[in-house]
Amino acid sequence: MTSAASPGAEHSTDPYLPGHGNGGYRVLHYNLELDYKVSTNRLDGRAVITARAVQSLSRLTLDFGRSRVKDVRVDGRPAKFDHRPDKLRVRPERTIAYGSIFKIEIRYGGKPAPISGRWGDIGWDELTDGALVASQPNGAPSWFPCNDRPDDKATFLVSVTTAAPYTVVVTGDLVSRRREAGTITWVYERTEPTAPYLMGVQVGRYEMVQLAHGRVVQRAAVPPRVQPNFRHDFGRHGEIMNALEHLFGPYPFREYVVVVTDDDLDDPIEAQGMAVFGRNHVDGRRTHERLVVHELAHQWFGNSLTVASWRHIWLNEGFATYAEWLWSGASGGRSAAAHAAQWHAWAATQPATIAIANPGVDRMFDPLVYKRGALTLHALRARMGDAAFFTFVRSWVAEHRHSTVTTEEFRAHAARFTTRPLDDLFTAWLDQPALPPLPRTF
Repeated sequence: MTSAASPGAEHSTDPYLPGHGNGGYRVLHYNLELDYKVSTNRLDGRAVITARAVQSLSRLTLDFGRSRVKDVRVDGRPAKFDHRPDKLRVRPERTIAYGSIFKIEIRYGGKPAPISGRWGDIGWDELTDGALVASQPNGAPSWFPCNDRPDDKATFLVSVTTAAPYTVVVTGDLVSRRREAGTITWVYERTEPTAPYLMGVQVGRYEMVQLAHGRVVQRAAVPPRVQPNFRHDFGRHGEIMNALEHLFGPYPFREYVVVVTDDDLDDPIEAQGMAVFGRNHVDGRRTHERLVVHELAHQWFGNSLTVASWRHIWLNEGFATYAEWLWSGASGGRSAAAHAAQWHAWAATQPATIAIANPGVDRMFDPLVYKRGALTLHALRARMGDAAFFTFVRSWVAEHRHSTVTTEEFRAHAARFTTRPLDDLFTAWLDQPALPPLPRTF
């Protein structure tokens, strides 16, 4: 009988966030039933988590924030539990056998609060009139109990009940909407495997509008007073979607939803099939169109292809940044080569103290990870040639669709598409802090 105190059952495999993630099981599905009162920021929830034991379990843990846990059941039977932020420890009545599928039901309630840490407050957060979720990298436990690991992707069914004046947008496909006694219950389903940090709930006085026409359904939730600027700033979204599909392959989900809050936000928020912008990102001058491209690119790199652990974060941010440069050139702006030259010159002024393939937890969101990640892709493109490079990228996306990826897999995959040596390039750009020279470009 294996105790949850053993290393395999309780500790995350990700050294960047050792307090998050749990061993001993893999989650298959989350069913979340939420009741949210905007006026008091009160969230009551019922989570039913279906999981498979990957070892015999006499105890197990979940990541969960500061809400009060009222009841825990395992396969319908009451279970003993201990909840201390940010871990819920559960002792089922009977040991869960290796390989078996089991269900944990957790009822909870309280005022959801973001997870505080080195990146500020992450997770469920109040708006002036509504709420949003921004969970990267460790905020998912602020609003539901989960196995908060990027490599434990599962499907989701989420229902949210709130006052009728508010619109609720959840990452996933809207399957029903029920009105009753001044409230509306919104039900969304996410059938593609999804990491907990990529689930989002957005609540506000939004109007749903069409974002763009095209093969992919593209919608937006926008406050009425922001819509004139929004229509201009997102006016080329259909063209951006077409351009990224041409570069990276088919959009990996059934629809894409943009949310614009009626509050300012420091940065846009990435979620699966969704991006959230603040009203300050919509100024009527397309000042922030590069961010529109960046967040859309994350649907391929970060959402469909999710990093197996956080040290590989450059695979998300490098591609999203390079997409900005590629769109700039495709839309009549500066070429990717011009952007690369600009940012290479900037990187040369920064201390050479970070290896992009393993930047360390304190610097995983450092601008150098973003810019040098994009420069790595630009250097790889120069070495391989355009035809081989973009064929490789589309293959990389297709073969790893809805799964997890690592830098090592990326390097091996690239080698399949060229006879030219790549090890020296990857070593210089990814493994060593010193900035390599910018290669001659096309």
